[in-house]
Amino acid sequence: MTLAIDTNAPAIAAHAELYRREMAAKRLQTLLGLAIFAVCVVLAGIGAEVDLKKFSENAWRFPKYILETMPTLRLATFGADLKEWYWGINGWLKLLWQTVVIAYVGTVLGAVGGFLLCFAAASNLGRSTGLRWVTRRFLEFCRTVPEIVFALIFVIAFGLGPLPGVLAIAIHTMGAMGKLFSEVVENIDMKPVDGLTATGASWWQTVRFAVVPQVLSNFASYTLLRFEINVRGASIMGFVGAGGIGQDLIEAIRKFYFTDVSAILLLIIVTVMLIDYGTERLRHALLSLEHRS
Repeated sequence: MTLAIDTNAPAIAAHAELYRREMAAKRLQTLLGLAIFAVCVVLAGIGAEVDLKKFSENAWRFPKYILETMPTLRLATFGADLKEWYWGINGWLKLLWQTVVIAYVGTVLGAVGGFLLCFAAASNLGRSTGLRWVTRRFLEFCRTVPEIVFALIFVIAFGLGPLPGVLAIAIHTMGAMGKLFSEVVENIDMKPVDGLTATGASWWQTVRFAVVPQVLSNFASYTLLRFEINVRGASIMGFVGAGGIGQDLIEAIRKFYFTDVSAILLLIIVTVMLIDYGTERLRHALLSLEHRS
């Protein structure tokens, strides 16, 4: 036993030395990465004209503003104080419902558009390289331009109301969903596709019967996730007159109606939390069904 240990000792020592060298190299890479990151942060701060002195001198204004938006709620007159805080609840709920509808319609339209374009954008299905390139660039344009910019353009074109918000969310969602959907398509099992192609099926028939059944549950899960995001996005569409609760929110901010700001924000937060919870349950249900199948 002692002879065996002595025989293996040089190999163990060599492996230990190799391990120490690799860990030292890893630490050096980490330190180098942190140094480069720190330099980039400093350069970004200089480029953005970040003034730490001004930030430290005015940092107290943020918590001060938050405190000013808090209502006065006393236990003895809690009902009356709450009623005064939410004096515009009926109008706010209507606008909040409009916000949810804007997000829902925009998500549906965008998901449909992304569904129709994702197959042409997928590298494993697109037969035309030129068509795939054009489709991908179009989707990039749709998701690169911020929703609020699209909303502003559509407000100028169609006037105030929920329509510009729906169109803005639909276009941005189409770009994001088209990208995600195409990545799902690129990860499918190609055996059913090859089998249908060998039988003489057309491209559309191959997509319909070999691709869609594999990706439908993931598509639905991504669409639900996007709906959560769009509800938050639709909340600020009113900033440019594109409908929804954001219109009253920006008005309250501009006119310094402090308690109205906190009341509307609380409504938005509760709504988004409920929608997030509901869509999360639906996504998990869809994923569990997919795993069972």
